[in-house]
Amino acid sequence: MARTLAQLALGQSARVTAVSLDGPKRIRLQELGFLPGARITALQESPFGDPVAYGVLDTVIALRRSDARHIEIDAPHAPVQAKKQL
Repeated sequence: MARTLAQLALGQSARVTAVSLDGPKRIRLQELGFLPGARITALQESPFGDPVAYGVLDTVIALRRSDARHIEIDAPHAPVQAKKQL
């Protein structure tokens, strides 16, 4: 089973390996920078844990975990400082 962005712990980074969505949602995520090879960092989560703010291409993007489950990643890299709440 592939590891997904939804499994990335706060402060960890990983590279996108695939986006397993079709249609407009896939295109929108790619426009935001969720492309194979892009480095993503989990930065913050909301008080109830959803959505999560991710750093991608020098921008912060909030994604629902249900969408993040469709973004496959490689093994996480060393943690960076992260915040618990948005």
